[in-house]
Amino acid sequence: MHQRPEYSIVVLCYGSGDLVYGFVNEAIKCLLANKIHDYQLVLVGNYFKNSNDLTPEILKTLAKNNPRITAVTKQKRGMMGWDMRAGLTAATGKYISVIDGDGQMPVEDLVTVYKQLVNSDYDLVKTFRTTREDGASRKIISSAFNVIFRLLFPSVKSKDINSKPKIFSRANYEKLNLRSDDWFIDAEIMIQAGRLGFTIGEVPTHFRAATRGDGSFINAFTFLEFMNNLMKFRIKEFWKKKR
Repeated sequence: MHQRPEYSIVVLCYGSGDLVYGFVNEAIKCLLANKIHDYQLVLVGNYFKNSNDLTPEILKTLAKNNPRITAVTKQKRGMMGWDMRAGLTAATGKYISVIDGDGQMPVEDLVTVYKQLVNSDYDLVKTFRTTREDGASRKIISSAFNVIFRLLFPSVKSKDINSKPKIFSRANYEKLNLRSDDWFIDAEIMIQAGRLGFTIGEVPTHFRAATRGDGSFINAFTFLEFMNNLMKFRIKEFWKKKR
């Protein structure tokens, strides 16, 4: 694979284990069926010290057997935000997307957002979840977060801040200055996109039930973490505008 593929896809695989095999196989099959041959899969499986998670070794094996796969397997110094930033750093493509690798987001969305971005004037394209199978508590948390986000950041035109995949050109990615190490990284992308005046396109998707044995990472604690970060970023954005 040459150094600058057309399309890099960052797949967040932390703790996914054997689920990665199915996701990768489906993703590659879907890309090729849609005549997207010049791609890079960046599989991110960072780990905590003394963890029994087999995901890093699975990713290394996949990368060894496929030159279009890059494995990012580092000892963790943060949560999802840290993982995403590590994957984005390893992505070398002209266009870059990010998606969770647990199968809740259909792999077909990777093609949908790519085509929408390439064939439009949008700076960033993402999905929004019109139907969900992840349970009532997740729906309530997500709805509350989106309502509060829109109240605090009305200039960011998005129905579903945390939904993936998100895709942007390399040039636009390099305009972002992402810092979040935690679950707030998706919101940080959207806040910075709004500040930079990005035009944002959204396409509908269906969010599947969790396939992980340990369920979702999102709970009341992460919701409180979101709220704390929202207030901090609202204050930061206020002072940036005052300068």
